[in-house]
Amino acid sequence: MQVDVNAEKRIAQLQDQIEQLKARLPKHSVPAAMIIELEDLEDELQALQTQVERDQGER
Repeated sequence: MQVDVNAEKRIAQLQDQIEQLKARLPKHSVPAAMIIELEDLEDELQALQTQVERDQGER
């Protein structure tokens, strides 16, 4: 149960970070570092969501 709470909190944090980063992205000439950061955040979010779904399916 505790793992689920921590995972849900981290998911919310990641979603917020992604939203903030997307708001900062320039319309043209996006720096590679920003794209990499966005991809890393989205990958982590997807992995956590998959883990939570799998854990809920095992119950």
